[in-house]
Amino acid sequence: MTQQSPAPSITPPVPQPESDFYWEKCKEHEFWLRHCKECDQTYFYPRDICPGCFSRNTEWIKTNGRAVVHTFCIVHRAPVPSFRDKVPYVPAIVEFEGGARMATNLVEVEADPSVIKCGMEVEVVFEDLDEKISLPQFRPIS
Repeated sequence: MTQQSPAPSITPPVPQPESDFYWEKCKEHEFWLRHCKECDQTYFYPRDICPGCFSRNTEWIKTNGRAVVHTFCIVHRAPVPSFRDKVPYVPAIVEFEGGARMATNLVEVEADPSVIKCGMEVEVVFEDLDEKISLPQFRPIS
């Protein structure tokens, strides 16, 4: 009988200059998004130029960390060894007030389509991956 070695750890995201503020705030367990002052669009991923109107008149805004599930799936077979111990897991796209959408994972919920629904309200929780990165994930609001 062969014994499987433990799954390797998940490689954390690498902060870039435009996202340094975002990752610093995630480490403090705060969730911030970019907002365009010209077209009033909130967006994710962090960048200085608005993807809607291409304005540079943007700012950071602190959110309440609440969103709704836009879409999701349930993964039963790990795509890479580092996810082997996490299946089944639920990748999802959540949508914030203001229209920003973000790819994430749903946690603290049964990986069952009778439990998870599009439109379900969720809130941010953070997984501290290392001393620099806290990964935002979302759980259902009870």
